[in-house]
This record gives sequence, structure tokens and C-alpha cells, in this order.
Amino acid sequence: MGSAPQGCRVSTGAVSAKYLWGPLTAAGLAAAAIIGALDQASKLWLIYVFDLGRRDSVHVAPFVDLVLTWNTGISYGWFQQEGPFGQWALLALKAVVVALLWIWLARAGSRLSAIALGLIIGGALGNAIDRYVHGAVADFVLLNVETANWRFYWYVFSLADVAIVAGVAGLLYESLWGDRAAKAR
Repeated sequence: MGSAPQGCRVSTGAVSAKYLWGPLTAAGLAAAAIIGALDQASKLWLIYVFDLGRRDSVHVAPFVDLVLTWNTGISYGWFQQEGPFGQWALLALKAVVVALLWIWLARAGSRLSAIALGLIIGGALGNAIDRYVHGAVADFVLLNVETANWRFYWYVFSLADVAIVAGVAGLLYESLWGDRAAKAR
């Protein structure tokens, strides 16, 4: 194995740090912390104070109800996992995804990208906390439309899910219409 040129010192800590920290990492992690805290606070209040689990459905506004559901799968209820192995596998997958998003965040070139990645990380962490503590993700917002002849129910979601979708939308906007996208054209 080769060595560093004479008089040149290579610090493995510095190499590792550049993968985990960049000029906009603090902004992204602040967004992640805020979203994670708000998501957990809303879930804790709805589950333990408002006691949403004892209520069938709470009508909040036209087209918006609160209902407590426990998602043992991933987005849209896909890949439901009832056993502990499946839940731990999903938790491990989420940890890998968060680590990769953090590395991406360390390389973020714009504040929008950093905040968008922070929203995704915060939402993923909020849901991961649920999966670790409860064995499933707590979701509670139901969008629905009912007429005399027709019904539409969207999937039940939480603030973490909203943050993840908003983060993905921010990244898509940045890649299609942001400053870097304009320079690539």
C-alpha cells in the first residue's frame, strides 16, 4: 500500500469529517431537528393527551379528519411487517437511508437543497422513533371527499410524511429549475 508524500500528513478524521459536514450541514440538521421534534410532539399529544386512539374519527375541517392508524410497513402501507424481524429490517434500512442523506447534505450546494434534505431526514427520524418505540409508525391525518355518489380517501399520514414529501419536492424543484439546473442547460 502506498504512503503519503514526505512531509504530508493524511488525517483519516479530516477525510471522514468532510463526508459528514459541509457549509450548509448545520442548516439542514436544524431543519431535521425541528421537524423531528414537531412530528414527535404532535404524535405524543394526539396519542397520549387527546387520546385519539379511543375516538373513531375526529372531523377537523371539510375534507380533513383525524384518525389514528399504525403503519407497520413503508409509505402508503406497502410491505407491511408484523414480526420483529421485519420491523428491525425496516429500521435498519431507514438508518442506512438517513446516513446516505446526511452525506448528501454535507455536499449540498444550495440552502434549498440543505433544507430539503433536512426535511427528509427529520421526517425519516420521526418515523424511525415511532417504529422503535411502538413497533409501527403513528399516522393520523386523513384527507377525504364524500358526495352522494362518490368517496375518495387519501392515505393516512403525519407531519413526518408531509416533511418528506416537501423535501422531495424541494429537491425536484432545485434539480429542474434551481441555479445549478440553469447552469447545466
